[in-house]
Amino acid sequence: MKEMAAIAGPGRMAYRVRMETAPAPTRAHVAVLITAAGRGERMGGDLPKQWQALAGRSVLARSIAAFDGFGRVVVTVAPGDMDRAVELLGGRVTLVAGGASRAESVRAGLEVLEGSAITHVLIHDGARPLVSSAVIDAVVAALDAGAVAAAPGLAVTDALWRGAGGVVTGIASREGLFRAQTPQGFELAAILAAHREGGGDAADDVELMQRRGVPVRITPGDEDNLKLTWPGDMARAELILAERGTGMDVRLGNGYDVHAFGPGDRVFLCGVELPHDRGLIGHSDADVGMHALTDAIYGALAQGDIGRHFPPSDPQWKGAASEIFLRHAAELAREMGYAIGNVDVTLIAERPKIGPHAGAMQARLAGIMGIEPARVSVKATTSERLGFVGREEGIAAIATATLIGGR
Repeated sequence: MKEMAAIAGPGRMAYRVRMETAPAPTRAHVAVLITAAGRGERMGGDLPKQWQALAGRSVLARSIAAFDGFGRVVVTVAPGDMDRAVELLGGRVTLVAGGASRAESVRAGLEVLEGSAITHVLIHDGARPLVSSAVIDAVVAALDAGAVAAAPGLAVTDALWRGAGGVVTGIASREGLFRAQTPQGFELAAILAAHREGGGDAADDVELMQRRGVPVRITPGDEDNLKLTWPGDMARAELILAERGTGMDVRLGNGYDVHAFGPGDRVFLCGVELPHDRGLIGHSDADVGMHALTDAIYGALAQGDIGRHFPPSDPQWKGAASEIFLRHAAELAREMGYAIGNVDVTLIAERPKIGPHAGAMQARLAGIMGIEPARVSVKATTSERLGFVGREEGIAAIATATLIGGR
């Protein structure tokens, strides 16, 4: 704590001493703090930009993946996004609830690292998913060389104008100007002290260090390391990924379900209600086809089965419409960065006859999942009067789902 107090003082000498004596970091002692608590309203869309899919994978997932090999990754997310983050990222990163501003979110993430073996931290915008290893390595190398702070930048090459009322009012010199990028690297103690001292109006963490008289080493930036801000940025980022030859991640999942017949006068199969002389017994509406398909999607995502997400012991799901489960699985796939390539459901039953209703089932499933009906197959078969299906004791279903995402 004494060392921290010395660093928090207003003089520059404390930083000079620190810069000369601080041990060089190693990857195990460098943490990554990714800020993803903003709403990104300029991007548009139903989800904040960090949760939107970029070439089949979420923006935030790509940002995190860029830092493979570091000892610890901390991600700040909006409190309202915490459940989504736990489901998608839990166990892989340290999740921290962000604040009302970027500065508050960064400080919250830094506070988590204090007292650990971490000596340095890289602070990165979650909306910069295309950062290269070369950019990251250059920042770490500067810290290795003894810099208290280092950040990538691109020299400004365009002419700069001042303007008002839609006309040019003057010319600004571009000499010595750089476009700031992330990750920005710091000694943990120094940047934490700067945030504790205040300065929420600073444009970024480099400005905080500048205010305290700390020299910040400029390292090479990269034109591809763009911050996604406007809708057109997504298209540009997809082109960059295509030029890099980013491959596709194809996942396959299978599902199987069985429900027994019981009292009733209708059954629900693949979201369509069919009159029948008996009903299917189940905790929810016992839609055997939809249950098998839901499990197929969860399986492809390595996210368990329906029981994991909607426990039958929970009374709120008693009699629930199965479309709730299927819609959740499809939304989870999108949030994890996967598109549904196609699904195939086979219902195994002697009665009722499925053929006349297969088209309606196909359309219903497609609508729930938000995909084209042409990507959905529903068909039926019998068991040739063999087994429990042949004895008309119940109905079984098997399903397969293909998910496509970018690596």
